[in-house]
Amino acid sequence: MQPIRMGMIGGGEGAFIGAVHRHAAGLDGQYQLVCGAFSRNEDNNVITATALNVNPSRCYANWQTMLQTESSLPEDERMQVVVIVTPNNLHVPISIAAINAGFHVFCEKPAGVSFAEVKELQDVIYANNSLYGLAHTYLGYPMVWQARHMVTSGMLGNIRKVYVEYPQGWLSGEEETHNKQAQWRTDPAISGATGAMGDIGTHAFGLVEFVLNDPVTALSGELYTHVEGRRLDDDGAALIKTKSGATGVLIASQVCAGEENALKIRVYGDKGGLEWRQMEPNSVIYRPTDAPFQVFRAGQGQVGLCDEASSRCRVPAGHPEGYLEAMANLYTDFAKAVRNNQKGKADGVPGINSGLRGMVFIDAMLASSGSDTKWTSISDEGTN
Repeated sequence: MQPIRMGMIGGGEGAFIGAVHRHAAGLDGQYQLVCGAFSRNEDNNVITATALNVNPSRCYANWQTMLQTESSLPEDERMQVVVIVTPNNLHVPISIAAINAGFHVFCEKPAGVSFAEVKELQDVIYANNSLYGLAHTYLGYPMVWQARHMVTSGMLGNIRKVYVEYPQGWLSGEEETHNKQAQWRTDPAISGATGAMGDIGTHAFGLVEFVLNDPVTALSGELYTHVEGRRLDDDGAALIKTKSGATGVLIASQVCAGEENALKIRVYGDKGGLEWRQMEPNSVIYRPTDAPFQVFRAGQGQVGLCDEASSRCRVPAGHPEGYLEAMANLYTDFAKAVRNNQKGKADGVPGINSGLRGMVFIDAMLASSGSDTKWTSISDEGTN
C-alpha cells in the first residue's frame, strides 16, 4: 500500500501548527510529503523544503502555482491531499481552488472567517468528489470518544448540565509587539471577526456538541477585550442551551495568566457525571449517583472502553498519548476515506458541517455580546 501523496500550503519554518500537522500525518506512515508552498518568504520557503527533503522542483513560490502545476502532473505522481495551515483568511480561497482542481483538503480550523464564505465552500464540496477534513484536533482523543459513548449510551441518564472551559494565558500581555502569531491572530482582516472566541471558543463549542451529540440552540454571551489597544476579543463566556434541554456554561479566554492549554468539559445527567481534561487526556472521570466514582483510562485492551475509543489507542495503558496522537487519529481516518473513495466527509473526521457550526457559533456570540437581549438563537446550519 503506497503512502498518500500530501502537499502543504503554509507551515514554513517557525510556524508551530505546520510542524504539528506534519508530525501527526507521519505518525502512522499513511502519508508522504511531496510538495509545498510553505511561505511567501522565498528564503523560508526553500529552507523549509530542504529540511523536509522536498524535491526543489516541487517547492512552489505560491499556492496558485502549486495547485496548477500539481494538477498537470500524471495522476500517479501528483499530490492527492492538500493540507492548509495558513492564517484564517486564506482557508476558504485555497480550499475552494484545491477542491475545484480535484484535490482532497485537510484544513486547520476555523474553516473560514465568515458564515457566507464557509457556506460557499460547503456548496463546492457537495458539488465535487473531493473530501474535506477540519483539524478540530481534540475530537481525535480516544477518551473524548469514550465520553461521547458514555453520554449517548445512557450511562449518565438524561443530560442536564454541561460546563466547558478553555483558559489560556499566552495573550495576557501585549504580545502583538513581538509575536508573529499574536499579530495575525488579533488582526480582524486576517483572523476574522473574533479573537479568542474564534480561535479557542470554537474548540469548546465543538467539544460540547460532539460529546453530547446534541446541538446548541441558543446562547447568551459576552465578549471582552482586556489588553488595551487589542482589536479583537481576548476573553468571553456564554450561557448555552441544547436542543434536548440541557443547559450549560462555556468559557474561553487567552488572558488567564499562567494557564497553558486547559480545555476541560464536565457533563451531568440524572444518573451521574463525567469529566475530561485535555492536559490529562488519558482519563475520563465517571461519577455515578449509586456507586463510587471510577476512572476510565486510555490504552490498548483496557476494560470498559468503547470500540471508538479503543481503536484510537496505539499503546498499552500507562503509556501516555497526547495532542500529536489525537491529530494523527484524524489524519489516519482521513487516509482511510481517501483510499475508500469516500465523498465529502471522512468517517471520524470533523468536516464542513463542523466548520459551519463554528461560524454559526461565532455569529451568535457577536450578536449576543452586542445586544441587550438575553438569549440569541443559533441556526441549525451544519447539524445534519
